[in-house]
Amino acid sequence: MNILLYLIPISLFLGGMGLVFFILTVKTKQYDDPEGNAQRILSGQYDDAPKQD
Repeated sequence: MNILLYLIPISLFLGGMGLVFFILTVKTKQYDDPEGNAQRILSGQYDDAPKQD
């Protein structure tokens, strides 16, 4: 039962750090790509297609 005194604060700290880094990446707009999808759908090349030699 004493191990919970260590594990709960550690898990809360790591979860908080994950939340802080997620909010930081959202604020710096790392997930925004409005032009990329518009260009990719019109392109005839697909990223998942096997390469032709």
